[in-house]
Amino acid sequence: MTSQLQKSKLCFVGGGNMAGAIIGGLVAKGIDKQNIIVSEPWDVNREKIAATGVRTTASNVEASKDADLLVLAVKPQVTKGVCQELAGAWAGRTSLPLIVSIAAGITLESLKEWLKLADGRTPHIVRVMPNTPALLGEGASGLFASDDVSQEEKDLTASLLGSVSKVAEWVDREELIDVVTGLSGSGPAYFFAMVEHLIESGISLGLTREQATRLAKQTCYGAGKMLAESSEEPAQLRRNVTSPKGTTEAALKSFEASGFKDAVDRAVKAATDRGKELGETLAKS
Repeated sequence: MTSQLQKSKLCFVGGGNMAGAIIGGLVAKGIDKQNIIVSEPWDVNREKIAATGVRTTASNVEASKDADLLVLAVKPQVTKGVCQELAGAWAGRTSLPLIVSIAAGITLESLKEWLKLADGRTPHIVRVMPNTPALLGEGASGLFASDDVSQEEKDLTASLLGSVSKVAEWVDREELIDVVTGLSGSGPAYFFAMVEHLIESGISLGLTREQATRLAKQTCYGAGKMLAESSEEPAQLRRNVTSPKGTTEAALKSFEASGFKDAVDRAVKAATDRGKELGETLAKS
């Protein structure tokens, strides 16, 4: 946690789950609650955020008026209107906040256009694709910065994301954010789907739902921990539990015969392509 983040005035526009996770991580790491303000239109969400001790408001303009860093955490469909509202209110500011956008699919080009002030100035912007394990402080995030973002601003953004992400990867081309979406952004759902089917398979072969659920959850948790903590590659970890002509080999051959690798490739590409498509659609709206 950098000293720069400790003294920065932080604004969150949008107080949903991801914003709440980042705020919780910041508070847990000792960031002054009075340096954090959240604008959230929904009373229920605003009250939930207020319970953490940070400042809240229903006004985006009020929240952002003296922010050093602004996290744009609204739904993609309303991002344009929110950005234009903010840009219209910043005419009197001599310096603009660093924008960290976690609005899925919204490109830098769109954000710069929507956030441009009447005098032509635009804030520096970083796009971030987090994932839902951030809610437990176990997130993985991809980041891409506009050309005008300084190293100091990159460090500030990385420190912010470090409150909820164990992995934060900077990519050097904006289109790779869509790949991050397909891999780690949507990835937790692939994992949950696999566990879901493991449980159903166990049930169909005679285990109770409770037994199959406990065994599948712990197996996947343990395997994930081994993967995270081991210095060995995933392929080697797989080989370590695959005895020749054994049960695991039989299962992996069945996966291979069913086109497992191609299915994973198609899924990640489908999510990547959809992320690009959403960005193009929203840019035209």
